[in-house]
Amino acid sequence: LVIRSKSGEILYRISPWAKYVTREGSNVNYDWIHWDPEYSYKFKHSKPKKPKGLRIYESHVGISSYEGKIASYKHFTCNVLPRIKDLGYNCIQLMAIMEHAYYASFGYQITSFFAASSRYGTPEELKELVDTAHSMGITVLLDVVHSHASKNSEDGLNMFDGTESCYFHYGPRGTHILWDSRLFAYASWEVLRFLLSNIRWWLEEYGFDGFRFDGVTSMLYHHHGIGENFSGNYHEYFGLQVDEDALTYIMLANHLVHTLYPDSITIAEDVSGMPALCSPISQGGGGFDYRLAMAIPDKWIQLLKEYKDEDWNMGNIVYTLTNRRYLEKCIAYAESHDQALVGDKTLAFWLMDAEMYTNMSVLTPFTPVIDRGIQLHKMIRLITHALGGEGYLNFMGNEFGHPEWLDFPRKGNNESYHYARRQFHLTDDDLLRYKFLNNFDRDMNKLEERCGWLSAPQAHVSEKHEDNKIIAFERASLLFIFNFHPSKSYTDYRVGTTLPGKYPFCYHCTYKIVLDSDAAEYGGHKRLDHNTEFFSEPFEHNNCPCSLLVYIPNRVALILRNVDLPN
Repeated sequence: LVIRSKSGEILYRISPWAKYVTREGSNVNYDWIHWDPEYSYKFKHSKPKKPKGLRIYESHVGISSYEGKIASYKHFTCNVLPRIKDLGYNCIQLMAIMEHAYYASFGYQITSFFAASSRYGTPEELKELVDTAHSMGITVLLDVVHSHASKNSEDGLNMFDGTESCYFHYGPRGTHILWDSRLFAYASWEVLRFLLSNIRWWLEEYGFDGFRFDGVTSMLYHHHGIGENFSGNYHEYFGLQVDEDALTYIMLANHLVHTLYPDSITIAEDVSGMPALCSPISQGGGGFDYRLAMAIPDKWIQLLKEYKDEDWNMGNIVYTLTNRRYLEKCIAYAESHDQALVGDKTLAFWLMDAEMYTNMSVLTPFTPVIDRGIQLHKMIRLITHALGGEGYLNFMGNEFGHPEWLDFPRKGNNESYHYARRQFHLTDDDLLRYKFLNNFDRDMNKLEERCGWLSAPQAHVSEKHEDNKIIAFERASLLFIFNFHPSKSYTDYRVGTTLPGKYPFCYHCTYKIVLDSDAAEYGGHKRLDHNTEFFSEPFEHNNCPCSLLVYIPNRVALILRNVDLPN
């Protein structure tokens, strides 16, 4: 587009509505390309039903190959989607799809909002990816960034008409001081039209099933959450610090999504805990279906960084995992892409660090570090999955303890792609222990699919014993038992239960193990006999009318099922 500004300056701009842009040759800036293929992709498969319990695989197409290069939509479709299906995830959340000139921004500095990133392939290939996922019964969410935009002007929205305030606020209010990006003026009719059209575009043109809204905390408040330590006190949420224009846009966006496609899913990335964000708009809420439980990964990192295993507080772990408002659905996760980025560490790296390079072979005996790391990695993920929310999220590769951090090519690392990749082949090597973590993640997800604890009411926690390091709870007619003690195993440990049996009572019921983190196929020590039957009796324990005796080895997670109940 050629625009004559108010001052008479001639400006050359890419259309804000451009649906395909690419960097030609050695050009620094992106160019707008007319995209009208002779054979446009025709969707072949219907959208899957809205899952009752979301199991999300957070994904980035560009890093999905083990090779040191940018992977393609085709590669992801052919090589990664089958892995996701095999692992038991029913939803993928695609990051960095909206076009962004700077690859190392992880897709959070958007330059062209209507364009699917051309660095991975064509728009038709993205449509094929989404359609193939649908054929596998996998829901596909887009990581949508409407909280801010890149400061690029030649190939972005900034200074579009020669002024600061075409799409954004004028002056300091229009710039995010930490992200160095522009902030939308949500009260502007044209900005609302642009962003709401963008929402509909991704739903209808590419067949996405919903969105994870990035940076919601920044949108909600004039202070953008900077320097704020949200305590949960309600004066933090209701006052002049709230950006009512942005809150109105959030409600409009959710209204649009759920009116056009009632089965669509929206997730809020909000660290503040804004009340009613996930309540229906008809009740004055924000209209999101879920919010991310962002305190949970921080808790695990804090424990691994600052505390010895024997000093872990069981009550505090349970509090963090269950601290959510009644009927407000949360997506729980032990770690996401945030923890994988350079400068931080994944859970596997916090647990095993440098020994991951030397002691992950099954041909060598367990070292204390690797043994501890593998056992706790499984336990942390399972208790987060089962107790932490109504949905679960995992960042690609972290399910098997992907070694190393994630670092995109940039000047600081000599434009290297070495850390901007996912080494899925490590799980295919029978001589490496990564397969054990991969197997556990798969069976954990498939058991949830069968039993449905994510869509069940919140768990009843019967025990959080500080000295014994035991946590026990019931959810979805399953009995979960965790022994976090680094050295103590317990014979005939009494655990309370409220689950009914053949009769409307919980006594004389038979329980069997349905998931055991100590099993050999998960890299455990095989200390439990899965043919063992456990019998409940009318012996009150921990405010439960009945109880049973169980052998619980140290650093083991167990799930028991009452076999008297139907599957």
